[in-house]
Amino acid sequence: MASSCKTGPDILNSNLASLVAGCLQMLDSGADYLHLDVMGGHFVPSITFGHPVVESLQKHLGQDPFFNMYMMVSRPEQWLKPMAIAGANRYTFYLEATENPGALIKDIRENGMKVGLTIKPVTTVEYLAAWANQIDMALVMTVILGFGGQKVMDNMMPKVHWLRTQSHLWT
Repeated sequence: MASSCKTGPDILNSNLASLVAGCLQMLDSGADYLHLDVMGGHFVPSITFGHPVVESLQKHLGQDPFFNMYMMVSRPEQWLKPMAIAGANRYTFYLEATENPGALIKDIRENGMKVGLTIKPVTTVEYLAAWANQIDMALVMTVILGFGGQKVMDNMMPKVHWLRTQSHLWT
């Protein structure tokens, strides 16, 4: 895993009436990519937006912005192709949301996207580490997913530290 830090602001709390302008402001301020929380009301209780928003942003922002799709959905396999067609660059899914992570990782790559893998706070980091050599990004959740405005769970930091010290896993 590369040690360079990248910044990807979450657009979830943007003013939806001026979403393109908000995204341009983030990119002009130095964001490396845009992070889009996709929630479907099953894996988490909230509902946000889906591939039509990505497609619209692509149309207005062009091909340069890198879109990280953070899929807080049940059956992430269901939304893979629509997100790829819409222009998503990285498809980040929860290990806990799929029965076959290996097949999904393969399908993501075959659809031209990078792979991000996430675990819930209750999941052991070793479960994520088993997939390290097949992914581009690991995400350890430090809050209860699906709700904004939470305090970071400090007890998740050892998981982050452990992943950082396991560089042999990422080659």
